[in-house]
Amino acid sequence: MSSSSVVVYPSPLPTVAELHVDSVTFAPSVRSPASSNPLFLGGAGVRGLEDRGEVIILSVVGVYLDANAVPSLSLKWKGKTAEELAESVPFFREIVTGAFEKFIKLTMKQPLFGHKYAEGVTKKCVAIWKFRGIYTQCEAIAVEMFLEVFKDQAFLPGASILFAFSPNGSLTVAFSKDDSIPQTGRAHVIRNKLLAEAVLESFIEKNGASPGVRLSVAERLAQLMNENKVEEEEN
Repeated sequence: MSSSSVVVYPSPLPTVAELHVDSVTFAPSVRSPASSNPLFLGGAGVRGLEDRGEVIILSVVGVYLDANAVPSLSLKWKGKTAEELAESVPFFREIVTGAFEKFIKLTMKQPLFGHKYAEGVTKKCVAIWKFRGIYTQCEAIAVEMFLEVFKDQAFLPGASILFAFSPNGSLTVAFSKDDSIPQTGRAHVIRNKLLAEAVLESFIEKNGASPGVRLSVAERLAQLMNENKVEEEEN
């Protein structure tokens, strides 16, 4: 077989434990509502807001990843501790931009109006893009589509927003009245890489509203990458 015809096989799905976060259980694996591919639980935690010294839990967040995330990230990051990974902006940026599928399940603990959520996300995105000089008509259209998706939505406690991020940069948005992940039903696809990356990064960025999510992802991936390293050494 020539070097130009190397076949890349999918990695086996890691065996991980479920996580319980503020009465919500995140399953060890799910199937993406965008692709039906199996994804493993990379971490979970709360998304909160500090008010007069008290953290109000707004929602709980589960981060799921394609199995290929582990060998892909291991190339540079295996051997790092969870603390080192949690503090690393480049590491989480590599998760955001990596050529593997990502999925977020956002389950409400407080009521949320969709239009307010979408306005908050897109306002921040546009400000950053304009500062970097990368805001184009394509991004403007994607922002309008994102706002339209959430315009008439209202989420009660227990309802979920589902975000699927494809390797090609598409963002799929779906909704659930509980914490389940429907495999059929209405979904909205927005094909804009910058928007997809910005939405994902909003959940795992440093100094964001979900430090527990970031630490949980760092802890689980540090363990999985080290296990992957041991398997490579044994082989």
